[in-house]
Amino acid sequence: MPALSRTPIRPEDFAERLLDWFDRHGRKSLPWQREPTPYRVWVSEVMLQQTQVQTVIPYSERFMARFPTLTALAEAPIDEVLHLWTGLGYYARARNLKAAAQALVARNGGEFPADIEAVTALPGIGRSTAGAILALARGERHPILDGNAKRVLARVFGIDGDPSSASVLQALWAKADACTPQQRAAAYTQGIMDLGATVCTRTRPACTVCPMSPVCIAAREGRQAELPGVKARRTRPAREAVLLIAETGENATRAVLLERRPAPGIWGGLWSPPQFPSETEALAWCRRELEGLSFPETLPPIEHGFTHFDLRLNPLHVRCAPPAPGVHEATDRLWYALHDPPKLGLPQPIARLFERLVTPPARLA
Repeated sequence: MPALSRTPIRPEDFAERLLDWFDRHGRKSLPWQREPTPYRVWVSEVMLQQTQVQTVIPYSERFMARFPTLTALAEAPIDEVLHLWTGLGYYARARNLKAAAQALVARNGGEFPADIEAVTALPGIGRSTAGAILALARGERHPILDGNAKRVLARVFGIDGDPSSASVLQALWAKADACTPQQRAAAYTQGIMDLGATVCTRTRPACTVCPMSPVCIAAREGRQAELPGVKARRTRPAREAVLLIAETGENATRAVLLERRPAPGIWGGLWSPPQFPSETEALAWCRRELEGLSFPETLPPIEHGFTHFDLRLNPLHVRCAPPAPGVHEATDRLWYALHDPPKLGLPQPIARLFERLVTPPARLA
């Protein structure tokens, strides 16, 4: 049996196969595709960073209904922006969107820039996201290299190594540029993202229906699980903290004390109950700041994984009298009404905890 050739497919043939597949199987009715303005595509591409399409769709629709224009986003309170982002994760994306919108209104008359260097200079937008926005919204030819494109290109062309390393990234960008056609740039860009998301998936790729399978080096050599390469795994550190649930009021007037998290760090800009290194420090703070304290009660811990570490929060629930003079609503602290909540950005684990507080447990029959 003759040895399989490792000669890669020509870039122009790759583009032709991809466009043919996209015409028959690509996604063409996503909400941001119906009216692909630069603003709508920008918001969708930022939401799609680290997040799957099906998760993003309802968030995108709610966001666009509330902030239909770049100016509307620029003028909106940051708390309302973060509120609509609650549950989507990676909240720096929302803060960057808001900051970029404000900058564009102040310096560019509310118009999204047409120059890729100007787009890349906006907060939270890298080379690949900028290229995708201009390709999908304006049909301009710009290569992209999101996670889906990296996976497709690494497998089809047999590009080994850690895809985050400088040398492998350079090789992938060179291949992305070579494969991106001069014509139908928008279809090609959507196509390579769709192929990676729906066929050439990270695990269990559907090689039998992939248009690249006959010319894919990874498929020929049975190396789909090896390509693209992976970064050396590091042990994820673990952190732990006490989450103080200070509650006041009864029935419909129940409220919990929240503080705004600092912009840098986890859950930056969101509202959350205060955190302390230990129960002793949490109770000492309560004795200084609150009145009419009840005996503290521990609630089930909250486990949450971030990109670089795992967090365990141990909720400590205390009842207290109505707000004392030392604990008043300010720019960084407020009492959050559980039954009539304001529109604030909450971390998803905190939002779920509050849902459990207001929903009594089901009784056994």
